[in-house]
Amino acid sequence: MNTAVQRAAEGPGGGSSSQDWTRVETPLAEEAVNSLRCGQRVRIHGWVYAARDAAHQRLFQLLQEGRQLPIDLRGAVIFYVGPSPAPPGRLLGAAGPTTAGRVDRFTPALLRAGLRGMIGKGYRSEAVKQAMQEYGAVYFAAVGGAGVLLAQHIAAAEVVAYPELGPEAIRRLRLVNFPAIVAVDRYGGDLYQIGKSTYRRDGAGEPYRHDGPERPGPGEGALSGQADTSE
Repeated sequence: MNTAVQRAAEGPGGGSSSQDWTRVETPLAEEAVNSLRCGQRVRIHGWVYAARDAAHQRLFQLLQEGRQLPIDLRGAVIFYVGPSPAPPGRLLGAAGPTTAGRVDRFTPALLRAGLRGMIGKGYRSEAVKQAMQEYGAVYFAAVGGAGVLLAQHIAAAEVVAYPELGPEAIRRLRLVNFPAIVAVDRYGGDLYQIGKSTYRRDGAGEPYRHDGPERPGPGEGALSGQADTSE
């Protein structure tokens, strides 16, 4: 059972670097989720599920009907991605994150069923963040527009449900050294909100003082919260 969260110095290729990363292994155990904080840079290793809008709708419907899911969500991580067709000699084409808000309406039900991690880009709704605190889950943000590079961190892929959905079928992906950042932690820490509050000023022209989780240190600035529906 892979549940480790440990500190590691790993560059983009897995070698040594001055950047301090946290190694995260899936499936996620409770102690792993509890140890992560927003703003933390991570490298994800292990199996995750790839699922987008259509697959989420089907999973949600099954849960509403009290029927068995085609995948085991206990401790699972879902990567919001629909890989493009693979060019010759490649496992997958581009595999960039899609906007997480597209599946927000389905997410609390999946968290209740055991989902513990999500990878995507962009804001999460208040309902999702509340469910993350209630059930214990973490949201990782990956870099949008870098799908070809991110695909290099996927070592294996197989369709496990809904093959008729084509690129939106549910797949199992084995991630190796996959780069991401903790955007929302299980305690309500939200990197997107911290990033905005850092530069917001109050009516007196003074910088706004954020009373939430400690903001990231140098070199760990917030990812853009602008919703991007291009992927």
